[in-house]
This record gives sequence, structure tokens and C-alpha cells, in this order.
Amino acid sequence: MSNTVKLNDNIVFGGNNPFVLIAGPCVIENKDLIMETAEQLKEITTKLNIPFVFKASFDKANRSSIHSFRGPGLEEGLAILQEVKEKFNVPVTSDIHETAQVEKAAEVLDILQIPAFLCRQTDLLVAAAKTGRIVNVKKGQFLAPWDMVNVVNKLKESETDKILLTERGSTFGYNNLVVDMRSLITMADLGAPVVFDATHSVQIPGGNGTTTGGKREFVPYLSKAAAAVGVSSIFMETHPNPDEAKSDGPNMVKLDELEEVLKQVQEIDRVIKKY
Repeated sequence: MSNTVKLNDNIVFGGNNPFVLIAGPCVIENKDLIMETAEQLKEITTKLNIPFVFKASFDKANRSSIHSFRGPGLEEGLAILQEVKEKFNVPVTSDIHETAQVEKAAEVLDILQIPAFLCRQTDLLVAAAKTGRIVNVKKGQFLAPWDMVNVVNKLKESETDKILLTERGSTFGYNNLVVDMRSLITMADLGAPVVFDATHSVQIPGGNGTTTGGKREFVPYLSKAAAAVGVSSIFMETHPNPDEAKSDGPNMVKLDELEEVLKQVQEIDRVIKKY
């Protein structure tokens, strides 16, 4: 099964450590929204004693339409994430899409996230590995879980063992994703802690024509199933008002409903890791 990856004294991925929550809005819409969401997430996770990493994208480079909102960009986005990091004393993560972003992103981000569509981009993986930061690679919707061994090997041969692998569903026909819970075990056996992306797993890619659809009502069920497998981390995108979000609204969890979902996941996590 998986090794452990230590972020700091309070956050360790893998082994029998409590699950780590990676959460935040899909994209940085504006500074006020990010600060409000980060504050509430900090309060919830402190109350429940859940290790927490804040996530929001400074750029969504793979939107369905060229007219879709992408975010504030690298400079402004990283400045906002740096403020979140300092004000709330939480680690932060975001996507990187090209090698030119890596060095600057690593100055702020504690975890560099590789998008699913880019999980086989060798130059991006190598550049991320060489920063010394934790690298979280999302499994491509088009890959079998055992094929992630090549991703792990690319990173290890680039001199890092700070590797996380994320399951975010597999393409099943047109505009549909399914989650095979066996993949969580298969990827953990590759030696890296596994993150379960509960919100992107309920996407309906391109399902709304120029935007992606989703079924957020399934998020709690898949999250609890992943916890029952013994996953190292749960990734959930959340928003105060998902129906008005500028990206991935249909699959994001409403912020005021998140605490109850986390309580249930936490109870399952405790029982599974007890044994």
C-alpha cells in the first residue's frame, strides 16, 4: 500500500493518518469570495480537527469554451493564494498547466497540482518534481489506474518521492464519468497516497454544451465510499452559491452543507483506519 508524504507537522498523507481535506472554489473568481470561503473552511476544519489544504485555480486553461471565465491569471492568482496562506495559516494548492508557470507557482504553492488532461506531459512533471514541492497528479479520465505507474516513475526518476495520485473518474461513453473504487487501491499499491476527487468525479463533461454539467447530489455518497476504501485525502470543490459559480458550479458542494458531509466522511475514516 501507499507510503506517506509529509507536508508539515500537522498534515501527513497516507498510512493510517486521518484523511486530509483539499477544498475550495474551482476557480479564483475574486479576492472577496476566496477570503470568505477560506475563512469558513478554516473554521469548519478546525472545529472537526480535519487537516486542511486550501485549493483554488488561478487559471482554468481547459474550459469547454474559449469564452468561459478562466480566472485572474498567474500573478494575481498567486498573490491571493499567498494572502490566504498567511491570513489563515493553511497550505495552498492550485493547478499548473505549462512549464513556464512552475517556478513562480512553487514559490507560493505547497502542492503543485497536475491536471488530469496533462498527467502524461513529461516536461511538466519533471519541472514540478524538481521544485521539491509535493506533486499531486490527477489520473487522466482516459487512463487505467495501473497506467499511472509510468507517471510515478517519471516523477521518481526526476528525484522526488513527494507524490500524490488523484482519482477523478474515468470516461464512460459520451459526457459521462464513473468511479471504479478498485482504482483507489490499485494506485495506492504504486506507492503514493491517493486523493479522491469527489466533485470532478460527478462531472458531466461538456454536458451543457459550452460548459460542463454535473450532479452534486452524488458527492456525499462517493466521498463516503472512498473513505470506506481508506483513501488518504478527499478533494472537494465548494462555493457559497454553486449555482452562480463561474466554473464547475453543477458539481461543487454548497459551502453551508459541507460540514455535515465531512462529519460522515470523518466517522467512516476513523473506523476504517482503526483497523
